[in-house]
Amino acid sequence: MAFGERMSIYREIREMREQSVYKKALTLAVPMMIQNGITNAVSLVDNLMVGSLGTESMTAVSIVGQLIFVFFLAVFGGLSGPGIYGAQYYGQRNKEGFQTVFRLKLWITAVIVLVGMIIFITNGSRLIGLYLHGSTQGMDAGKTLEQGMEYLHIMLIGLIPFAFTQIYAGSLREMGESVKPMIAGIASVFVDIVFNYLLIYGKFGCPRLEVRGAAIATVMARFVEMFIVVGWTHASIRKYELLQKVYRTVRVSFAQVKGILVKGFPIFMNEFFWAGGMAALTQCYSMKGLQVIAGLNISNAICNLLNVVFVAMGNAVGIIIGQQLGASRFEEAKRDAGKLRWFTAGLCLILTVILAACSHGFPQLYDTTEDVRYLGQWFIIITAVFFPVQGFLNVLYFTLRSGGKTVITFLFDSVFTWVVSVTLAFVLCRFTALPVLAVYALVQSAD
Repeated sequence: MAFGERMSIYREIREMREQSVYKKALTLAVPMMIQNGITNAVSLVDNLMVGSLGTESMTAVSIVGQLIFVFFLAVFGGLSGPGIYGAQYYGQRNKEGFQTVFRLKLWITAVIVLVGMIIFITNGSRLIGLYLHGSTQGMDAGKTLEQGMEYLHIMLIGLIPFAFTQIYAGSLREMGESVKPMIAGIASVFVDIVFNYLLIYGKFGCPRLEVRGAAIATVMARFVEMFIVVGWTHASIRKYELLQKVYRTVRVSFAQVKGILVKGFPIFMNEFFWAGGMAALTQCYSMKGLQVIAGLNISNAICNLLNVVFVAMGNAVGIIIGQQLGASRFEEAKRDAGKLRWFTAGLCLILTVILAACSHGFPQLYDTTEDVRYLGQWFIIITAVFFPVQGFLNVLYFTLRSGGKTVITFLFDSVFTWVVSVTLAFVLCRFTALPVLAVYALVQSAD
């Protein structure tokens, strides 16, 4: 065979392998995109419904959502460390190891839920009040605090089903199963939309509960999602050999999980401090006025709808690379990680165009002031510009983490957020007259 023919065949084989890794990533990522996208679409609908009640209601829900986001990321971070080992144990078909990881997840989430509830119950009003010190420009800070507390107390009930859903959904994805969590998420979305409409506005004989109705609908949706993903998993348990008889005991010895905890603790601290950093950034921006939080709420509603693409791709990359490392396919892991980070950045370029196109029309859907709409429009545009960078960095993060480089990701992610981003935002908001949009752009560019 001639050299040219050999090279041609080699290129065809290489292209087929490249296509296969993209297909594998999308097979894992697309159901996650759909599930999270639908969930965020519901959050968007919630935003629009609550926004019709007034700027104070929208701001109250936004502040509480930011605080609960810290809890969500704490759960995510607590489960991510064990999840690395779960994917590797699945690659090795190590049933005992996989079940030990599952039981460890139960204990980790129990502790996080307990601590989270204690903090929110005892310090809820103080935490919400941190965001209410800026100039309100006619907005009622007292009413915002009151509605925020009503919303928070009901939302606490949903922390437990959320935690259980994450345990099972994560374990299923580590085994390459992402459809069941997606279907459970879709079902919960319909529940949330229907009961939001009924309970916020008091339709078809239901009481008009406004902000409280939004919280009740969300909690109901959390329980529906949990019942579906947990019940369906155990109903088809024969398909998931590694989870069979997983509850014969929930005990785990420290010797068994010491290595997992040591590797996973930096991940937990990273997610927790990163989410706390995001909350602190919002608090810094609120120094420029309470209307800033409302504008950020509008921007986050649509940007979160689209950032599921790079979030899901990052998770998919982490699972694929984790399985390859567990099977000792090191060169393949390095090659595929490089391809997928550029692929993700390319996808995010498309999202930038979509967001820019929606930036003017979307804020007009909210019943709020022109100042808030203007801020929302430009927060969307600025966020969109940095989407490709965020997508690229997200895949880098999950790639490093799948190989156990948790300390490095901790330094690059949450430590950077607090030392650079939060510090920069605080200094610019507190000690300069720069408009909040300029501050926001400068903080985003620091990444």
